Amino acid sequence: MAAGPRWKKGKDGKDFSVLAAAKPMSIIVAELQSSLKRANLVATISSQGGDAVLGVNPQQAMLLNRTAFGQAVENAGAEKQWFQLGGEEVFYLFHALKCVSVKSESREKRMSEGELWDHLCSSSESFPELYKAYSHLRSRNCVVRSGLQYGADFVAYRHHPALVHSEFAVVVVPEGVEFGSRCGRLKVWSDLLCALRASGSVAKTLLVLTISSSTFELRSPDCLELLAVHERTVTRWIPQQCREQRCEPCSEEANKEEQVITRETVVFSYWGVILGFTVLSSLLVYKLRF
Repeated sequence: MAAGPRWKKGKDGKDFSVLAAAKPMSIIVAELQSSLKRANLVATISSQGGDAVLGVNPQQAMLLNRTAFGQAVENAGAEKQWFQLGGEEVFYLFHALKCVSVKSESREKRMSEGELWDHLCSSSESFPELYKAYSHLRSRNCVVRSGLQYGADFVAYRHHPALVHSEFAVVVVPEGVEFGSRCGRLKVWSDLLCALRASGSVAKTLLVLTISSSTFELRSPDCLELLAVHERTVTRWIPQQCREQRCEPCSEEANKEEQVITRETVVFSYWGVILGFTVLSSLLVYKLRF
């Protein structure tokens, strides 16, 4: 189980927590938002899926790297660099930060919010709950990356992945009739135990985000305001550790009793020596008299 953030260390052996505190993620994201908004950039989304590409200048590329949005394309040029963005990332920049526009690769006209929502939902049935979870974590100034290699939906970092290890393996669980058959996740004990074992083996805490819905539909991005997010951290109960913790007070009490007995023995020995010396002195005086 991850016990708080595990900061990486520099060459001097000191961890990077001081660097992270000096430049919080919220400030870097605000700088990125301002820079992209001034440039009036347009991302091009794939007609077959939810991924998009965004062309930026070197300074904007640095900010995208520092905020961990997307992946830089290796063949990017010096003057203009390209980033590949996932569906949740491009919609967050479009909907939450309002700093980019989006167009389809099949036409030049910019997409409306509803058109982009429909496109992303048609590309991935689980997009509504995944985006709600992604935006919830980003709003808490976490860096969010894919958790596919850990058997989770996302992994969440306290700051940039270059400074700190990911702290949470995030599993998104939808709850409500509108989500259909996707609501059955982690309802079986074996699924929960597998997720716990996988997250624990890579020193991460399992964070379950339940996205609840009741009476509304998911056909519009307006539903995002009505979706509720419930956080639950789940950890394994290890009986051996509990027994060891329970026995610690007993060991302390035993040590205290042993110390008391030792002190009593020392005091008893002291008075025994005094008494013995007194008796010997009396006998010696008696012999000298007679």
